[in-house]
Formats: sequence, C-alpha cells, structure tokens
Amino acid sequence: MAADSFASESLPRYYSPDIGGQIAMLWEFIKAPLIVPLLRICVYICLAMSIMVFMERLYMGVVIVLVKLFWKKPEKRYKWEAMRDDDLEDGNAAFPVVLVQIPMFNEKEVYKISIGAACNLSWPADRLVIQVLDDSTDYVIKDMIERECLRWAGKGVNIRYQIRETRGGYKAGALKEGLKHDYVKDCDYVVIFDADFRPEPEFLRRAVPFLIHNPDIALVQARWRFVNSNECLLTRMQEMSLDYHFTVEQEVGSATHAFFGFNGTGGIWRIAAINEAGGWNDRTTVEDMDLAVRAGLKGWKFLYLGDLQVYSELPSTFKAFRFQQHRWSCGPANLFRKMMMGIATNKKVTLYKKFYVIYSFFFVRKIIAHFFTFFFYCVVLPLTILVPEVCVPKWGAIYLPCIITALNSVGTPRSFHLLFYWVLFENVMSFHRTKAAVIGLLEAKRVNEWVVTEKLGDKLSIKGNKSGSNKKSLRKLLGDRIQVHELGFAVFLFVCGCYDFAYGKNNYFIYLFLQVFTFTIVGLGYVGTIVPSS
Repeated sequence: MAADSFASESLPRYYSPDIGGQIAMLWEFIKAPLIVPLLRICVYICLAMSIMVFMERLYMGVVIVLVKLFWKKPEKRYKWEAMRDDDLEDGNAAFPVVLVQIPMFNEKEVYKISIGAACNLSWPADRLVIQVLDDSTDYVIKDMIERECLRWAGKGVNIRYQIRETRGGYKAGALKEGLKHDYVKDCDYVVIFDADFRPEPEFLRRAVPFLIHNPDIALVQARWRFVNSNECLLTRMQEMSLDYHFTVEQEVGSATHAFFGFNGTGGIWRIAAINEAGGWNDRTTVEDMDLAVRAGLKGWKFLYLGDLQVYSELPSTFKAFRFQQHRWSCGPANLFRKMMMGIATNKKVTLYKKFYVIYSFFFVRKIIAHFFTFFFYCVVLPLTILVPEVCVPKWGAIYLPCIITALNSVGTPRSFHLLFYWVLFENVMSFHRTKAAVIGLLEAKRVNEWVVTEKLGDKLSIKGNKSGSNKKSLRKLLGDRIQVHELGFAVFLFVCGCYDFAYGKNNYFIYLFLQVFTFTIVGLGYVGTIVPSS
C-alpha cells in the first residue's frame, strides 16, 4: 500500500493499480530521459557505420570497373613466360621443385579427391613433392589415407605421408611441421590444397611462372569455384558471398595494393617469403591471413588470378557453416587486435597501404560490416518502431542499404533473383559473426576454437540409397537442429512487426515479417542439407 501511495503521489499522471499498468507507467517514466537519447545515439552510430560500409563498397565498385576496363591482365602487368618442355636442354632443370601440402583431419569422404588431383598435376615427377599432412584421430581413416598415398607412390609419384604426435597448432602446426623435413630444403615453392580441393592439371604451369620471373611476388592465389553450389539454398547463399569476395575484394586488393588475405588453400607461396615473414603462426584461427599480413608488411607482393580456378566443396549443413563462420569472423578480429600497432608502426610499407590494411581490410570489412548488419537491421531499426520518438532517415533505412545490396550482387549474376533472400539470410548470420568478432576482439574463451569444416563428398547420395532406422535420440536431433537464439530474435521481430502494423507509418512490418520468417526457418533447422543418420 505504501508503494502504491508513493507512486500515486509522485507519478499521478501514469499511475495504475494493476501490474500491467505499472509496467507501462515505468516505461513512460524512463523512456523520455533514458531510452530515447540512448536509442538516438545508437541510430547515429549505425548511420555512421552504414556510410563507412557504403563508401567501402562504392570504392571497390569503382575500382573493379576500372580494373576490368583499363587494367592490363596479370600476364601483361608482370613478366610471365610459359613453361615449355620441348625447349629444355637440361632435362627438367628449368622446372623448380614444388612442394604440394595437403592438410587433413578425418577427411573420410573427400581425401581421395585432393590426393588424386595433386598427383595428376602437369609437372615433371622429379620436380614435384606431394606431402599429405594427416592429423586424423580416427585410425581407420588414417589407414585409408595412408593406403591411398601408397597406391600413388606405386605409380611413381613422389608422395609422402606425414603424421604428428599431437595436433598442436591445428592446420598452422601441420603446415609448419611439414616444412621442417629434410626433403623440403630443395623446394622453392609450396602450394596448399585442402582435402576437398581439386586443382586442374595446368595449375602449376599457370601460376609458377609468375613466381619465377617476378622475385618480389610471394603469393599467387587462385579463385575458388564450387562443385555443390546448387545443392541447396544454403550453398547458393554462400556462393553469392564468396563470389563477391573473389570477384571484387581479392581483385581490387591485388590490382591496387598487391595485397589481400591468403585464402588458406588454392594458392602457391614462395617458401623464402614464408620464412622471412616468420613462418606459420597458430596464435589465431586464421593462420593464412596472419601469414599474409606479416609477409605484406615485409614488402612482398601478392597476385590474384581470377581465371585460375580451383573447385572445392561448400559446407552444406548449417552446423558446419556456422562453425566455419565463427572461425572466419573471430580470427580476423583477434588478429586485428594483435597486429594493429605493428601495422601502424611498420616502416617498410607506405602510409597509404597501412591505411588500407588497417581501415579497409580489417576495420570495415572484418568488424564494422558485421556490427552494422546485426545491430542496425536486427536491433536498432526494430526498436525505433517501439519508440516512435526516434526516427531513422529514409536514406539510412532504405536507400543506402539498397545500393550496398546491389553492389554486392555483381559477383554472382545468376543468383540475382535470390538477392532479397540473401540479404535476409545474411542478417541472420550477422548475429553469429558479430558475436564471433566480439569474442576475437576481447579474446574471450572461444577465441581459439577450431572445428574442422565437415565435408560430405558423396556421403549424402550414398546414404540416400540406404534404408535404416534413425538411431539419434530426440534430444540429440533437436539439439543439432533447434537454434534458440534465432527463435528468440524471431519472437522479438514479430512483436515489433505487429506493433508497426498496428501503429506504424513506415510499413517496416513488411521487412520485419520476412525477417521473422528467415530467423524462424533457421531456428528450426530447415536450412541446408539434412544428413540422414546411419
């Protein structure tokens, strides 16, 4: 009674005796002095981030148009001469010794793919060393991989099967250990292929001449293509994102700064550059980007070849894709934390290149883009519907996002009709990427979490032909498929959408209900391939 009396005397305007009324009273009491100013500040921050992302996309869009129209092709910008067998007087001496590293971890479904493709590379057998770095913990799979190596060795291929006592350093540790063997001392270059990658036979003949004739080039990176991009909607969404990355981001970095992030596979390195940069380092989950940044700061140049393509497999289950995105978002943020001061104080590269690496490569693409997408579209914009005193200008809510989306579509013209759903799906994934980026920046407990991306290979088609009972328990099945956080955001956005439908004036409920639908289907596990239980 005392509390009610106090409330009625101090806040007679808003007082109501029931609990719902008191909650409404409390909301009105704190909204004007606290909620409105805080939300308005959040809107300003999101608008600033949207301008940063827009300017970055616009810059890369302009540069890629200029590159396509006026830049010379790599064979004209750099010295390049084809490797010719018939002009050699000293046998194969003109061919440098190349090491092929294939890191593996329990790759039961795809291990034959990369081993077979590497063994079929068009390069003199006595100038090629293939190294299978097997960190598998399953002894049956270990035996299968070793037998495959022995089978190719029996055909005259110089292939080495290497194992370690522990998985220390994960992929970086395996690659680093592989370079320590005595037979590697004769190798000039090293090309890396993950277990699901299948290079064309002419891969080395296209890439190696750039390294031979241009001693300042450390890395030649090929473009990824995907054998299963049409498998499901999830793989189509990934193809759209990765095609933009290769078609625009990698091309622009190569053409303007001779710098970009190594993609971890499908590229060939000069071993001397790796050694000068300090070798492989396992301090983050993006050892490939770490090495590229350190080599770039030493003054080495990188070259991206968009017409040199290597086919691989996209993760087609949402669980595998989610873990991959955590690693790809957490690692760069953590690397940025560790290297920002080193980049800023480096004296071997120009101020312009340092600005590009810190601001464009790291800050905008690896951090701001995730933060802006998640907080603006999934948090701040919906909240402004519940607080009509705060308005988002139409240029920030509609026009800039539409232009950014259109610029993102250039990588995969065949999927233009999926662009709107791609935006909705990217908004969902921005939650995981933002969380991972925060973990990386703060170096929280999952910062070094490394889960190898599952590859299905022909597993799905084989299992689809077998009948059997589902041995998974209901709890395990639900645990693998139900995503509580996504369903929680679906409820929040649904409430905001209903409020906008009833009281709003901007018709944001159309977008919100579509976003609710996307969060819901992801939350219920109906995204990607559903792998049958054996």
